[in-house]
Amino acid sequence: MEIVSIEKRTFEEMVAKFDRFVRRMDAICHWHGEKRMNKWMDNQDVCQMLNISPRTLQTLRDNGTLAYSQINHKTYYRPEDVQRIVAVVEDRRKEAGFKGRTI
Repeated sequence: MEIVSIEKRTFEEMVAKFDRFVRRMDAICHWHGEKRMNKWMDNQDVCQMLNISPRTLQTLRDNGTLAYSQINHKTYYRPEDVQRIVAVVEDRRKEAGFKGRTI
């Protein structure tokens, strides 16, 4: 481990700049909707809502049907995007039910 020594004044300036940075980031987050990340859905939430498997969810992401964001290898979905594809999933489920059946 390497130890670095700096003057007290320099350290205090760094802390002050960091504090200003944190306040600006908080203001930006507040301005953009109160840090709405807690409203986003994860894979499990989406699979339960749409009654689909994780593999089907992967296909919806791969073919561009469902928009998503990834943070630290975890995938998140906006509820409005999931709601938008409910009809798509239902239509595909109905089509799959009719395939292979003779009338």
